[in-house]
Amino acid sequence: MSAALLEVERLAVGYGDVQVVWDVSLSVKQGEVIALIGSNGAGKSTVLRALSGLLRPIGGTIAFDGEIVDTASPPDFVRRRLIHVPEGRRLFAGLSVHDNLMLGAYARSDRDNIAGDLERVFDLFPRLRERRRQEAVTLSGGEQQMCAIGRGLMASPRLLLIDELSLGLAPKLVDELVEALRKVNADGTSLLVVEQDVATALEFAHRAYVIDQGRSVATGTASEILHDPSVRAAYLGL
Repeated sequence: MSAALLEVERLAVGYGDVQVVWDVSLSVKQGEVIALIGSNGAGKSTVLRALSGLLRPIGGTIAFDGEIVDTASPPDFVRRRLIHVPEGRRLFAGLSVHDNLMLGAYARSDRDNIAGDLERVFDLFPRLRERRRQEAVTLSGGEQQMCAIGRGLMASPRLLLIDELSLGLAPKLVDELVEALRKVNADGTSLLVVEQDVATALEFAHRAYVIDQGRSVATGTASEILHDPSVRAAYLGL
């Protein structure tokens, strides 16, 4: 693995006067898949919001590709090709699948490559090709997640942040998404995935970070985390 693409040191984040993340550190190297796991309310989504400019950190540093980006705005992160797929999918319900996907490419300057990337998204998610003219509101939950991830991929990300990959989805659909993301990673895109389902997260991650009540409590390879007795007891019921 190469040097860190994303380096986060002692991150602290809050909402107004309420601090919810303390002293979280993590890194993502080029080509890595990193899982950020923890219980509901642990602060996982808050971390991602800070990493994509939606929240301003109140402490710590965020470096992307060697440059400090603590004060970068969401459009700045998009231009740097750090792309956030938010929890809840956040599609434009009245727009077609095709138009939702194309919105992901709005900031790109390499216009000649966009059509090819759209075809790659359709190859990853054939259901989206079949439904490309349908309004997003007509999609199932799994198809909406495919569309949200596809929209993120249309931005040609170097690092893709995915919040709650499997939330509310049937196991078969989750398996399809995991397989698609393996292909995305094999093509060189780094991934940072927030996931409550620890088994799903560790199935395809290289490394993982565990946070609890806004603080880092464990880190290691996916195998090390999976076999950590405290993690197994807290998150796998074993």
